[in-house]
Amino acid sequence: MSERDIQTKFITPAIKKSGWDENKFLEEYTFTDGRIEVRGNTVTRGERKRADYILYYLPNYPIAIIEAKKNTLTVSAGIQQALNYASILDIPFAYSSNGDGFIEHDRINGTVRELSMDEFPTPEELWMRYKNINQISENEEKIIEQPYHYEIGGKKPRYYQRIAINKTIESIAKGQNRILLVMATGTGKTFTAFQIAHRLWKSKTKKRILYLADRNILIDQTIGNDFKPFDKQMTKIKHRDINKAYEVYFALYQGISGNEEEKNVYKQFSPEFFDLVIVDECHRGSAREDSAWREILEYFSSATQIGLTATPKETKEVSNIDYFGEPIYTYSLKQGIDDGFLAPYKVVRCMIDKDLEGFVPKAGLIDRYGTEVKQDYYTVSDYDRKIVLDPRTELVAKRITEYLKNMDRFSKTIVFCVDIDHAERMRHALINENSDLVSENDKYIMKITGDDNIGKGQLDNFSDVGSTYPVIATTSKLLTTGVDIQTCKLIVLDSDIKSMTEFKQIIGRGTRIKEDYGKQFFTILDFRGATRLFQDPDFDGEPVIIHDVPDDKPMPKDKPVKKPLIKRPPFRKAYVNDVEVEISKETVQYLGPDGNLIIESVIDYSKKNVLGKYATLSEFIAEWTNAEKKTAIIKELEQRGVFLEDIRQSVGKDMDDFDLICHIAYDMKPLTRKERACNVKKRNYFGKYSGTAKEVLEALLEKYQDGGISQLEDMEVLKLEPFNKHGMMKIIREFGGPKKYIEAVMDLEKELYV
Repeated sequence: MSERDIQTKFITPAIKKSGWDENKFLEEYTFTDGRIEVRGNTVTRGERKRADYILYYLPNYPIAIIEAKKNTLTVSAGIQQALNYASILDIPFAYSSNGDGFIEHDRINGTVRELSMDEFPTPEELWMRYKNINQISENEEKIIEQPYHYEIGGKKPRYYQRIAINKTIESIAKGQNRILLVMATGTGKTFTAFQIAHRLWKSKTKKRILYLADRNILIDQTIGNDFKPFDKQMTKIKHRDINKAYEVYFALYQGISGNEEEKNVYKQFSPEFFDLVIVDECHRGSAREDSAWREILEYFSSATQIGLTATPKETKEVSNIDYFGEPIYTYSLKQGIDDGFLAPYKVVRCMIDKDLEGFVPKAGLIDRYGTEVKQDYYTVSDYDRKIVLDPRTELVAKRITEYLKNMDRFSKTIVFCVDIDHAERMRHALINENSDLVSENDKYIMKITGDDNIGKGQLDNFSDVGSTYPVIATTSKLLTTGVDIQTCKLIVLDSDIKSMTEFKQIIGRGTRIKEDYGKQFFTILDFRGATRLFQDPDFDGEPVIIHDVPDDKPMPKDKPVKKPLIKRPPFRKAYVNDVEVEISKETVQYLGPDGNLIIESVIDYSKKNVLGKYATLSEFIAEWTNAEKKTAIIKELEQRGVFLEDIRQSVGKDMDDFDLICHIAYDMKPLTRKERACNVKKRNYFGKYSGTAKEVLEALLEKYQDGGISQLEDMEVLKLEPFNKHGMMKIIREFGGPKKYIEAVMDLEKELYV
């Protein structure tokens, strides 16, 4: 019997008999979305992780997992898979069954036992075992049992959010008062915090709650979105005005503190006023012992305090862990990408000659403000801090514009610059490169920095998925953290970033997935080598593909324009425009099996991975010839790191996948799809068919010539032109049924690869 038969006829009746009614278990429970794979411009989803059964004692708490196997396998055949999923989902009891009995693995005690089909534990038995092992008292159980907040049509916690919520609730129930949650940007920290706060508030464990952040937009987004169900119970502290009639308070650190005693309005509350304090982006200010933020937390020291961050700060001077303790739960960027909840990225590294070589000004060189440029050896870390190379800024703007023209000129883009002055100059350069779109709407490009109220006023529009403008935002630090730009497709790095915390936060601006807006991955355009930090062991994400601008496609160079001498601005940078700058170097980097980036070409890297699977040409041809579906071989090779779409761009777009692989891995002379199709026609292959069958096979060959082998192997093609005039069922009948149709297609494939 199949797994499905075993589930229906044996496992489901057995667990129902033990008291697990249909409200207490889920079958075929899918808990990830499947990793997004990017190959060139092609995006596919990997397989989702799915458990056969998840059993609940409380709606909040999955307590057991069951993996079903065919009855031709042993009763314990599924236990390792069950344990793997149980570990991911933080479920204490794992089971395997083939319909003859159950194998139970108690993950808390580390014990294994075999049970008959009539001995599966009841819900009460498993819950009692769980409580006894974890020493959960009756009072603690009352807190734990409080359900999540849910509205019809609203969000439900994902598996990792549920783990973070439950671990936090259990710890607070047991008296822990300092808690750190580390969750990658885009994984729903605020939603997780809301569910924690709401469950504690509903159970009356925590009656007054303070939510602290350092930016208005973070507070406003939180109030208007995830915390909205608190409605009339919540208020935002504004203008240092305190109203003690509410239960949930939102405040900016700087809005309730200050150097002068009268500005420390938080002291209008008694130290015991709040039961729970939630610290958003706690890596920023509260990590410092001498900060005003820390003073607020220490004033409300009797309250339970939860720190939320994607990037905990740990240096000799600054520490989140020192204050909050070790993270109670961590969900990393790598996990988010692997699960398919976060967008993967590809990195285009643009290496500029003056960045690689440095710049030494000629003696007596006058900058555009009429000041002699100091003789020195300037490197990339000096650019836009000590010295400005105007042509470099213009070159970066050209490359950004070229990339958007090849992708989509209305893709939301953030350009991270060295400082505010650089952000303003970059805005000007981008306007000149995009004057056609700027003339249609002058908000196409905006500088959004802390000193610019007009730019900051556009921040909501920039983050609004329904708002077209602004499209490109130049910034220095303001957009580094906290702002939710769900449709951001391009992140440009033109700042020498050394801080891992800052780098992670910047990368987090692009990790949201918004498939209904065509956002499944994002690109990092790196002009300063900042993506070297991906190689640091402290960064756990992995790039899809990293490549640089090819040498054979140099950026166009314009002659530097002599600008009129005007009054020099009040900072001491040299502004040089009499210098030639170009993008000069290409490297390709991939993440290898050991987690390190490998520097080699797309073709060399793909060849190595093909040979790792098929050592000889004869091995590959034998596998290809005997495969029922050639696309299965292609998919497996792509998962091993064979980038056929990228190879096709440089070798030939009209080549068959088979030819590409044989060409790059075994140095065979390739044929185009057209040549293979013509060879089939010359051999009069279709002479043995007639009528509709012949017409269909000839049309399939044309489809192959246009789109490759996948066009033959997907039966859905029969719903398209020119097949739809016959209808799928009629076509299949003409061949004598589905089996005969598939045999005819496989026969055509063999003829293609003779």
